[in-house]
Amino acid sequence: MLWRRFKTHADTRAKERLILTYAPLVKYVAGRMSSALPAHVEEKDLISYGLMGLIGAVDRFDPGRQVKFETYAVARIKGAIIDELRSLDWVPRSVRARARQIEQKAAELEHKLQRVPTDEELSAALGMGMEEFQAAITQISNSSIVALDEMWNVNSGGEPLALIDTIGDQRLSDPAALLDITELRDTLADAIARLPEREKIVIALYYYDQLTLREIGEVLGVTESRVSQLHTKAILRLKGRMQGDAEAA
Repeated sequence: MLWRRFKTHADTRAKERLILTYAPLVKYVAGRMSSALPAHVEEKDLISYGLMGLIGAVDRFDPGRQVKFETYAVARIKGAIIDELRSLDWVPRSVRARARQIEQKAAELEHKLQRVPTDEELSAALGMGMEEFQAAITQISNSSIVALDEMWNVNSGGEPLALIDTIGDQRLSDPAALLDITELRDTLADAIARLPEREKIVIALYYYDQLTLREIGEVLGVTESRVSQLHTKAILRLKGRMQGDAEAA
C-alpha cells in the first residue's frame, strides 16, 4: 500500500514511511562493511553515505519487477558507500597501484600455469620476497575497500549490479541482461572454485553465510587480521581473473 501511494500519487509521507521501514538495512550493510575497513573510517559515516543510497533506491525501485526491494536496496546502499569512500580518495595511490599489479600478475600466472599460483610463485613473479609480499597484502587489506560488493556494469544498457548479487536469482525479464548475468555468474563461480581452499572458505563464510571477519577467524582458528589477508588475496585473484576474461572477450 505504501509503495502504491508513493509511486502512483507521489505521496511524500508514504516515501518517508518506506525509508524508515527499510532504514535497518543501512545499519546492517554499514556494520558489515566497517568490519573490513580501517579503524579511522567510522560506522556512523558509512550509515550517512548508505542512507543516500537507500533514498535513491526508494525513488528508483519499480514494484512491478520480480525483484525483492531488499535485494535491490542492499546493492544501492553498498554502491553509495563505496562511491563516497572513493570520492574521498583516502586510499593511497601507491596501494591502489600495488593492488592492480597483484591482480594482473595473478591473472597472468594463472593463465600460464593453468592453475592458481602459490604465494611464493606470485611474489617471485612480482620480484618481491615473501615478507615484502605479505606486507603488501596487509597494507592493501588495511586500506582498501576492494570486495565482491563493488559495482560492475554487466551490460551496456542496464544498471550496475553488485558482483556478488549476480550469484543469486535475479529473475530478470530482459533476456539479454539475463544472459549477461548468467555468463558473469558462471565465470565468477568458476573463478571461486579455483581459489586455494582457505581463501574459498573465507569467501563462502563472508558472502554466503554472512559471518564477520572476526567470526570467520574463530571458525578457522586464526586472527581477524589473517582472515582479512586471506579475503584480500582471494578478491585480488578474482578481480584479476574476471578482468582478464573481460579483456579476452
